[in-house]
Amino acid sequence: MLALFLSVYGINLSAQEKSSNYVHISKSDMELTVYNVDGQVLFRCMVGCGKELGNKQKKGDNRTPEGCFPITQIQNSSHWAHDFCDGKGLIEKAYGPYFIRLGVKGFTGIGIHGTCFPESIGTRCSEGCIRLHNKDVEKLIDLVTVGCLVTIEKDTVQ
Repeated sequence: MLALFLSVYGINLSAQEKSSNYVHISKSDMELTVYNVDGQVLFRCMVGCGKELGNKQKKGDNRTPEGCFPITQIQNSSHWAHDFCDGKGLIEKAYGPYFIRLGVKGFTGIGIHGTCFPESIGTRCSEGCIRLHNKDVEKLIDLVTVGCLVTIEKDTVQ
């Protein structure tokens, strides 16, 4: 099931990757789903994604990248702050409890993370990352490891 799903993207998997859970994100449906190697759904939740439609082209374009990316790090982000350039200054705990960093070629700061703005989930709200409710990112880190693949589907709504 996993190989069939990823063959659409022309991706060949290593033995380690074939034994891992994998994540599928639909930007159009604002939904993240975790599957096991047999294609069974293990977890599903709502997300927030990039403010702008389409595939990420450059830093600062507020788009979420599309394609298949490995998880490169799972970091405790509970102490991280961020200035969203909205006049409110530096916001503490901006990324929630965890930041799951993705290996997106050409970009270093793309990931799946919690949020200090729970009302933003289900909307186009981010600078390119995938936002989850904090309780959902806490569940997700129990289901994924470094090396797991995350597929972010192309926007179907334009």
